[in-house]
Amino acid sequence: QVQLVESGGGLVQAGGSLTLSCAANGLTVSTYNMGWFRQPPGKEREFVARITSSTTYTDSVKGRFTISRDNAKNAVTLQMNSLKPEDTAVYYCAATRSPSVLVKNYPYWGQGTQVTVSS
Repeated sequence: QVQLVESGGGLVQAGGSLTLSCAANGLTVSTYNMGWFRQPPGKEREFVARITSSTTYTDSVKGRFTISRDNAKNAVTLQMNSLKPEDTAVYYCAATRSPSVLVKNYPYWGQGTQVTVSS
């Protein structure tokens, strides 16, 4: 059974940093395409970043966020710098065999972690 468990969310001031972690059980992150998504209040879930053999980011986080794998810990991290109030959302880790940025193509999801950025 696949489990993805996010941690590291919290409240931070604009301009600050947070590191989100996603620990995986039941799958090996080095053999899956791993993604981070977010769902702002009142909005649909949206793509943030993914790591396959390379990395892909949505335009609004390019240069500020970095996705990486820690194969030794079987985990994926999202380093978030220069945070803005519009980054406020519930952040989800997800896994897929497909090289996709679409929510519908990710069968495995974590429970989410709240990130709140104050102005």
